[in-house]
Amino acid sequence: MGRWRPPRPASSAYITPEGQRRLQHELKQLWVDRREVVAAITAAAAEGDRSENAEYIYRKKQLRGIDGRIRYLQKRLDVVEVVREQPKTLDRVFFGAFVTLEDEAGETSRYRIVGADEIDSKLGWISVDSPVARALLGRRLDEEVSIDTPAGARQLIVVEIDYP
Repeated sequence: MGRWRPPRPASSAYITPEGQRRLQHELKQLWVDRREVVAAITAAAAEGDRSENAEYIYRKKQLRGIDGRIRYLQKRLDVVEVVREQPKTLDRVFFGAFVTLEDEAGETSRYRIVGADEIDSKLGWISVDSPVARALLGRRLDEEVSIDTPAGARQLIVVEIDYP
């Protein structure tokens, strides 16, 4: 029996148009991959004893993973709200903004505030639900922001706000 875990808090349902297109593309690709996996399962099952057939067991596990992701994407795409419009005031940080921050040492970091399904640490895309994004939302240019980190509070200044 597995260990019980409390349910995750619901993430916000906002997504950028690019993020929605990416999820829709992933869903289409998963259906293509699923057809290939089902064909491989059929071929492996035809070989005989399934209990000792590594290919059959591996492909069944792969199919379960694909089916789970398909279910998640279908449900998620039904509930997400695509944010297509830019905010009326472009001098404040809102969803979809690219924000450049500067710390006390003069080092800069750039983030984009996106939906929970779009986060990418390599690109600097952070979830609107993250502590950093919540601290930045509504801030203006040249405003100082205090962000709590495991190493302690950091003071950052908003030096640039840009919307795609």
